Amino acid sequence: MKDFAELIKRLESTNKTNAKLEAIISYLETAADDDKLWFIALFTGKRPKRTVATNLLKEWTLEITGLPYWLFVESYSAVGDLGETISLLLPPPRFQIVKSLSQWMSEIIELKNKTEAEKKEFILHTWDGLEVTERFIFNKLIGGSFRIGVSHKTLVNALAKFTEQEPAALMHSIMGKWDPVNYSFSELIQGDIDNPDDSKPYPFCLAYPLEKETDELGDPEDWQIEYKWDGIRGQLIKRNDQIFIWSRGEELVTDQFPELVESLKKCEGNFVIDGEIIAWKEDKILNFSELQKRLNRKTISKKMLEEIPVKCIVYDLLELEYEDLRQKPLQERRKKLENWLELNLPSHIILSQKITSESWETMDEIRNNAREINAEGLMLKHHNSVYHAGRKRGDWWKWKINPYTIDAVLIYAQKGSGRRSGYYTDYTFAVKDEDRLVTIAKAYSGLTDKEIMEVSRFVNKNALEKFGPVRTVKPELVFEIAFEGISYSKRHKSGVALRFPRIVRWRKDKTAEEIDHLDDLKKLITD
Repeated sequence: MKDFAELIKRLESTNKTNAKLEAIISYLETAADDDKLWFIALFTGKRPKRTVATNLLKEWTLEITGLPYWLFVESYSAVGDLGETISLLLPPPRFQIVKSLSQWMSEIIELKNKTEAEKKEFILHTWDGLEVTERFIFNKLIGGSFRIGVSHKTLVNALAKFTEQEPAALMHSIMGKWDPVNYSFSELIQGDIDNPDDSKPYPFCLAYPLEKETDELGDPEDWQIEYKWDGIRGQLIKRNDQIFIWSRGEELVTDQFPELVESLKKCEGNFVIDGEIIAWKEDKILNFSELQKRLNRKTISKKMLEEIPVKCIVYDLLELEYEDLRQKPLQERRKKLENWLELNLPSHIILSQKITSESWETMDEIRNNAREINAEGLMLKHHNSVYHAGRKRGDWWKWKINPYTIDAVLIYAQKGSGRRSGYYTDYTFAVKDEDRLVTIAKAYSGLTDKEIMEVSRFVNKNALEKFGPVRTVKPELVFEIAFEGISYSKRHKSGVALRFPRIVRWRKDKTAEEIDHLDDLKKLITD
């Protein structure tokens, strides 16, 4: 655990990719194979479910420290993370516990079936034998909320450098449903894990934002051009009469789309198809906010199936009858996909429309009008491109429409976590609604470190009220907020919700009197 704690400390202390790569490789060079396996599992979201309720952790901390509850709450507000707060408040350890990461994971998993008294005895003993950073990691693991700021790409690149294997093969190896309890590190990285339920997806091929003039791309006829839809990217898998739907976030979302499952059951053969799941009703693609109502539900009611039906717009065929097609040119994969659809004619599954034009100028006009059909712009995919694992510059581009922007005023702020736990980095913004301010969006990114420190100083000097970790501040700082879409929402006081809000710049040239009005925002909403 000490080596793992040192790794986390190094990763949290930098935002440089190369430094993160070096830290991971250094850990892999000394860790035991069982620990390497758990490291990969934890960093790919395969952590155990919570074994101890957080309320019990708070209760036991107060019991040990003798602190009043109000002081615990204040400490939590200042730190911003429960596991870290507890690790800092507890007294210094009286002895030292030395166990490997895999040992800790086994014991944490076994806690699930223990009584509350047994859990308490185990946790209090552990707290007394770990230093602050190790306690923090232990608390995150038992709380089921272990998350570290390392991208999937960085993790795969580190593993590739350590194992001297191809990143694409490694990315595929660590995807899907696998349990670190039942396999070895070598089996995982060599791709030797059996997948008896045939669920394993492929790494998604991703596109870069278009960063050059379209004239530099050559003839538009060399590209497969489609609308970029605002839905859920998914792989539809059928193998041995079993159906699986994977999201791009590597989550099995099969149960959330029963109509797609029924449609796929009627299709012949075995296949893996890439596409976009969208809400579709009466020959019209609905706003993403409608689709969002169906996500992360254990059951989908009959009423919701009727009110928010879904379809999948498919655009790539990755596997057919167990043959991996990813290295074949897109033009060939597209033809096979067209033939497959013609043979099966599945309901709820639609072939993506190819957009053709002799000029990029016409394409630009089509792109700019994409919002009229609830699209985000265009996708440009070269006819000869293979289906890469992750991103490869030059083959696939996303040519999005320019985002909407508004000017809004900061009214609430909350401190961040990790290396930014001492600064206010979580902001809530408002616009005018007649003679009052109404919240319109939260945003976490877009400012430089220098600007974050400047905003934090303003919050400290101009806080009006506090609600737990949140501070109400004087409505004086104006920011330009960009967003991809807007829709009506009953969950927000303003009555609207913004899609992917982020800070574009700090408008020091504007006052709160010059911010936008809610009525103007509502005019942007399309049905």
